[in-house]
Amino acid sequence: MLKDLFRKQKKYATIPSEQAKRDIPEGIMQKCPSCGSIGFTKELEKNLKVCKSCEYHFSLSAPERIRITVDEGCFFEYDSDLLSEDPLSFPNYRNKLKQDMEKTELKEAVVTGEGTIGGFPAVIGVMDSRFRMGSMGSVVGEKIARAARQAATKGYPFILFSASGGARMQEGVLSLMQMAKTSAALEQLHRKRVLFVSVLTNPTTGGVSASFSSLGDINIAEPQALIGFAGRRVIEQTVREKLPEDFQTAEFLLKHGQLDQVVSRLELRDTLIQILDLHLSGRDHNE
Repeated sequence: MLKDLFRKQKKYATIPSEQAKRDIPEGIMQKCPSCGSIGFTKELEKNLKVCKSCEYHFSLSAPERIRITVDEGCFFEYDSDLLSEDPLSFPNYRNKLKQDMEKTELKEAVVTGEGTIGGFPAVIGVMDSRFRMGSMGSVVGEKIARAARQAATKGYPFILFSASGGARMQEGVLSLMQMAKTSAALEQLHRKRVLFVSVLTNPTTGGVSASFSSLGDINIAEPQALIGFAGRRVIEQTVREKLPEDFQTAEFLLKHGQLDQVVSRLELRDTLIQILDLHLSGRDHNE
């Protein structure tokens, strides 16, 4: 009998039943793709979708970005009626656009408008990587160019959040033309001495990184954001060299002078308010 008391008991793993799995609401927990820590989705959202363990920055949708950046109830959207066409009759393109509209509840991969940040008026553009990977087609380019022109007309600073896989292949050369269009609109902004702040988020690549997202008077990025034109493998095959591990990260670009700041999302709104305040004070002083 005493032997039975001290005999090692076998340990068995408990496997949740299918019913137990169904009882746990989907999406209540979320796993960090960087450090693997698991936490409540609500807690992650309270922390602006920044992992508390490793500070990994999860992607934000355009509505989420506007909500955490712009003063509550102070955003007026521009050009919400613009819709992409299928100029090249690209196979299944219209269906994919329709699917993304239903999935994201957006009309396109960028939302533009005006609002206030800390009480300071600004024109704001936010790209959404859920819609065709934030790719830049004719409508995306047109909306950004129109927003830049509105900022120039009103004299409001222009703040643009980039998140994109580059030019949209389904629109061919028409999407590449948006690089020139947006850059020309930003040049008008520059001539009128209106501030342009570019915020690069993960990822900002291809034709977007090679055009408007790199043309800010101030270029800011979120930590560890992937920023670059061509992919690592293509560049390594071209230059025939092994690239650094941190190549094309925000920190690498900051170190090499292509960014002005790398700012945590938790501090980004306050940083933008400080920039707008300094800009307004400087402009008033010059006048």
